[in-house]
Amino acid sequence: MSSSLDTPAPAASVSTPLPSKAVDAAPGTSPRTPAGAASAPKSVPTQAELLAFVRRTAADSELVATLPLDPEGRTWIRLDGPAGSEAWIIAWPPGTGTGWHDHGGSYGAFATAGGALQEDSLAARLPTEGWKTLELAEGVDRERTLTKGDARAFGSHHVHEVRNESDSEHAVSVHAYYPPLPLMRRYSRTGAVLRLEQVERPQEWQ
Repeated sequence: MSSSLDTPAPAASVSTPLPSKAVDAAPGTSPRTPAGAASAPKSVPTQAELLAFVRRTAADSELVATLPLDPEGRTWIRLDGPAGSEAWIIAWPPGTGTGWHDHGGSYGAFATAGGALQEDSLAARLPTEGWKTLELAEGVDRERTLTKGDARAFGSHHVHEVRNESDSEHAVSVHAYYPPLPLMRRYSRTGAVLRLEQVERPQEWQ
């Protein structure tokens, strides 16, 4: 089992996450709250607290099993995270992924509850406004594989993509963000060139 708290490096030289099918709570009910989640915000959660939450939730096999698996696309359940954070359980069919994106200034954590996920990320703080194309500096790429029980936290400038590279096995993960995602910027990448393609708002994935 591994875990990490990552902070982006200085800026690179200038260039769902979300799922496709939702499993919503019944009308008039609240999203399910795992044991240990706060019922009302009392303080701002730290990255370490979000990391502990996603690891604990990923280990809750009964809760994870409530998420139906669909071979055609990702499914998810939204949860109440600690101290007003936003959380999700996401199922990834074989061969699915997010593409490159950021989290609109939110920090967070995720843990793998089943299968394995490949994460490619940038160890650099990118400017968030005023550009369409960015040429990345050498040495900013990071790769990791998170198998069941592995978890990682990330800062508010994190840019990454996440994939299930298995040919046959679903992966399941738990994610938490604070503040709740205000937007997501989606990017395309060709070699060292990163291009801003789209800005998504919460209504587009909820």
